[in-house]
Order: sequence, then C-alpha cells, then structure tokens
Amino acid sequence: MRIGILSSGGDCPGINATIRGVGKSAILHYGMEVVGIHNGFTGLLNKDIEVFNEKKLSGILNLGGTILGTSREKPFKKMLDSNDHNKPQIIYRNYIDMGFDCIVCIGGNGTQKTAYKLSQLGLNIIGVPKTIDNDVYGTDKTFGFDTAVNIATEAIDRLHSTASSHKRVMVVEVMGHKAGWIALYAGMAGGADIILIPELGFDLNKINEKILQRSSVGKAYSIVVIAEGLKTGNDSPSNYISSAIEKATGIEVRTTVLGYIQRGGNPSPFDRNIATRLGSHATELIAEQAFGRMVCIQGENVGSIDLFEVAGKTKLVPIDHDLIKQGSNMGISFGI
Repeated sequence: MRIGILSSGGDCPGINATIRGVGKSAILHYGMEVVGIHNGFTGLLNKDIEVFNEKKLSGILNLGGTILGTSREKPFKKMLDSNDHNKPQIIYRNYIDMGFDCIVCIGGNGTQKTAYKLSQLGLNIIGVPKTIDNDVYGTDKTFGFDTAVNIATEAIDRLHSTASSHKRVMVVEVMGHKAGWIALYAGMAGGADIILIPELGFDLNKINEKILQRSSVGKAYSIVVIAEGLKTGNDSPSNYISSAIEKATGIEVRTTVLGYIQRGGNPSPFDRNIATRLGSHATELIAEQAFGRMVCIQGENVGSIDLFEVAGKTKLVPIDHDLIKQGSNMGISFGI
C-alpha cells in the first residue's frame, strides 16, 4: 500500500511524533510505502510530496512543529475565485494520479471536517486529532494539550512572584478559541484565583468582588487566567477584563498574553507517547482497511470513531467538570 501523511492547521507539539508513529509502523511492520505531503492540503493540490524512508523518520520524536510544514488551506471553502470551486476535484485527481491507497490527515476540528468531506468523495482517509486546545470531538485527549498546559502553568508560576512583589493583579491570557481547557487546567495547576472560560461566561461584579475580598483579608495580589475565546465584545478579552478590574478596584493590573509560546517547542513526554500511539494505530486501521475514521483516546485506550461523528463538532468544557466543582469549593472564582 502507498499511504500519504499531511499536517494541516496550526502547528502543535507532537505532530512529528505522530508522523514518526505512522511512518515507522507502516514501513517496518506492514511494508507500506510512506509519502510525506508538504504544507497540508496545499501539497495535495500541488503534488508537493516526498517519499519517506526510516532514516528520514528518525530523530524527529522530540521536535516541535512539523517536518512536513502546514497550511490553513480549506479546499471545500467557497472563495471568490472560480478556480477554488474545483479544489476538491483537483485533490481527487491528484490522489489517483499519485497512486495513494490512503491519506492520514493530522489536524484539528477544521482538518477533520475536511477529512470527512474527502472521504465522502471516495478517498480513503484516516484522521488523527491534533490541537493544543483539546477541543476535538470524539477523543478524550489530544496531543499538544499537555505541553501547552505545562508552558502556561510555568508562566503563571513565574507571574506569582512579580504579582506578589508589586501587589498587582496579573491577568494572563492563554489559548482556546472556543473551549477553555487550557485556561482551566493551567489556571488550576498554577494556583490562579480567578479562571474565566468561554463555556461559563462571566459577571464583572463577581470578578471585582473576588479581588476586593482578597485584598480586604491581606491578600495583596490576584492571578486571573483567561481563555482567549472569552466573549467580551472586544478584540482582546484580557485587555477588556484588565481595564474593567483596574477601573472598579483601583488596583494596578498588568496583562500577559502567552500567544504562540504555548504552541512552540518540544512536546512533553506525555504528548510524545500519545502521538506515537495515535500514529501507530492509524497505520493499523489502514492495514485493516477501516477507512473514514479518526483515531482517538478513550479512557486509557486507543480506539477510533467515524469521521462523520467528528465533523463540525467541538468538545467544550462541561460546566459540571470536576475541576470547576473542586476549584469552586476551594474558593477559586470562575466569574459567575
């Protein structure tokens, strides 16, 4: 069999470990030919590929980013240029021309939606969930999340000392467009006093009351962790919240936006192992010709789910999540 591998969407720690897991299993165990597709779905449109051997896949387990490159090309998105309407057909023809038996699509929500649509065109597709946001539906965990939480937690740890020294409120914005997984996990691990996530919304009065209450009992500083997707009607939720706190409480506020730092660098050991397991299982599905599925983590086990069940859905933080419950019991404010 001849299989292709591509990575699409934002970069993420663990993509290279996944490529290695797919490729080495395919070459060494199943005797498949493995082809790397450059720059996501753009590479499928342009036939930008390279044949991998075992040597090419060595030494990449601990590397951040993706050796294949990536893009945010969405071939099914209708654009003004009439040529864009032909992109799915071009991909279909190129898939046939290049002799693929299957393509492994590593990516987040948008990638898995595209993967499903390609499978509906008749292409053999296996999806691998990738996102630091941990919001891909159908899997308990995604690689990249643990690394991002570690980075965000370390940043929050460091901000405690500055906040304490200057008696300030520190507002830290972490990634999470629609889901607050990173904010919740890093906020709890970093000892935040207030954690704001999109799923719960917020009440400014509750936030200010918490900060003033802490100040009244001699706690001269507070740490506020915010998911970037928090809806404030403002382009920068952290700036909005920071300004509102300072105006209402009179306490000096400083804002830190972690941004792409959370997505860069080497994957954690945890993420390397998840990525390896998901990648290797993707190859098992190909060998079994169980196409049109996305590999996933279910509890402690690796499994798979039909791409139809994944496409167009987002895994949000449940409002009754145990960390929210236990955090509230410990006096942490979630802004509600």
